[in-house]
Amino acid sequence: MASIDTVLQKIDENRAAALARLFDLIRIKSISTDPAYAEECARAADWLAKELTGLGFTASVRATAGRPMVVGHAKAARRDAPHVLFYGHYDVQPVDPLDLWKSDPFDPQLVDAADGQKIVARGAADDKGQLMTFVEACRAFHETGGLPCDVTVFFEGEEETGSPSLPQFLADNRSELSRDIALVCDTNMWNKATPAITTMLRGLVLEEVVIRAASRDLHSGMYGGPARNPIHVLAKIIADLHDDKGRVKLPGFYDGVTELPEEIAEQWRNLDFDADAFLKEVGLSLPAGEEDRSVLEQIWSRPTCDVNGIVGGYTGQGSKTVLPAQASAKFSFRLVGKQNPQAVQDAFRAFVRAHLPEDCRAEFHSHGASPALQLPFGSEALARARRALTAEWGKDCVLNASGGSIPVVGLFKRELKMDSLMIGFGLDDDRIHSPNEKYELSSFQKGARSWARILNALAE
Repeated sequence: MASIDTVLQKIDENRAAALARLFDLIRIKSISTDPAYAEECARAADWLAKELTGLGFTASVRATAGRPMVVGHAKAARRDAPHVLFYGHYDVQPVDPLDLWKSDPFDPQLVDAADGQKIVARGAADDKGQLMTFVEACRAFHETGGLPCDVTVFFEGEEETGSPSLPQFLADNRSELSRDIALVCDTNMWNKATPAITTMLRGLVLEEVVIRAASRDLHSGMYGGPARNPIHVLAKIIADLHDDKGRVKLPGFYDGVTELPEEIAEQWRNLDFDADAFLKEVGLSLPAGEEDRSVLEQIWSRPTCDVNGIVGGYTGQGSKTVLPAQASAKFSFRLVGKQNPQAVQDAFRAFVRAHLPEDCRAEFHSHGASPALQLPFGSEALARARRALTAEWGKDCVLNASGGSIPVVGLFKRELKMDSLMIGFGLDDDRIHSPNEKYELSSFQKGARSWARILNALAE
């Protein structure tokens, strides 16, 4: 097997051809949500399977009830090599509104800018540019003596439509796809020059509650005062969910919430993150939430309870003097650590029932629940990947977190019992899902070099 320096040199020699290959893939209009582009999605899957086959993979296109999957396998030269699963998706978002694009969305352009060249096209960052960084790293290994790890590649064609075929596909192919660790590329760097590994994803509990009182809407002049108003009841319950310091008051809510390791907390404190600017950008000035927690902590590593919508009474034009028979609200709970989604749901429902006055009843509707995910900070794979990224970029790799979730990572954990290294080279300003989506040329080129270093490090 060639040295890592030889592999990196090969990646650099392949840069022009690698960019041409990415442009070829981008030109395929693989919009998964629109049935009119079903053939284009199939063409993208075929294109990727052919590329993998040319790199020594045993690759095939797998039919699903929706868009096809692509699966490929390649062996390392040594027998005791670790086996990784790499995940990406080839489908893209629709391009509307088309008139806001500066060029044809499926005619990729290399645009000069003061801070470096950018690839502008639909799918440049989400996710074709990202997945092709890994393909190009595999190509360089193939051309210099072989892969250091056994590699399974898994490309999905429905990520942009909620992955409806994915759970069943994973269940049906569990033994084929379950490997030592998953590599997921659909994430960002900290900034253009600083790599990052996303180590934590918050979980989610979605609840809707309907408070009912009188048997019908009532005239407020005839019944106002003696009749119970469900909006008042709901408003008081919402107000009572937090204390004066921003903590959630559900009994047992913080069970399973752990403090950050000091090394990670210190790294976050030293990041060039401007909390004031973060809030100012959306017209705010003062942080809410838990008083003793920084903005980054609140987003990345603390649980939350939020009201996402309230409906009750007359909401049309003008006024109507009515006491509504019911009022409803939708809630979301972001979870961290080892919080139990079922326990949080149960605690919320018990809290609402305990705060109901006479003549009121509550009806609950669940809209989904999933636990938080965290790659153990002591993971050897995490340590190796972090060193590899630091070596490539010349800056300490940030171990960050995501306030949201990446559904495929949860599915890999639940269905395949497999942790994920979430490593991508996108940026917050890549305009994914928007007109004029872009991907930094430096992200594409150094991303390929990064994956080569990571695969080599995992195999050492």
